[in-house]
Amino acid sequence: MSKTQLNVRVDEATAQTARERALERGVSMNRYIEELVERDAGEAGQTFVEAASDFMKSYESVFAEEFPEPGRRESEGLPRT
Repeated sequence: MSKTQLNVRVDEATAQTARERALERGVSMNRYIEELVERDAGEAGQTFVEAASDFMKSYESVFAEEFPEPGRRESEGLPRT
């Protein structure tokens, strides 16, 4: 995978914290920042999946009625669509 260079400006306190955290983890500053971004992107994806799951649970009966399992309409006396 190719890498792209980013230049970021932060205040000295933030830079120092980042240096310390990278050192604690035994990784370079580049890797530390990369891991933060990857984790943030993963959390956003997980949040979306959880929200979609909650939505589906909330409207499960509506979806089941509107989109029954194949063969279910005839066996339950429901009209064909």
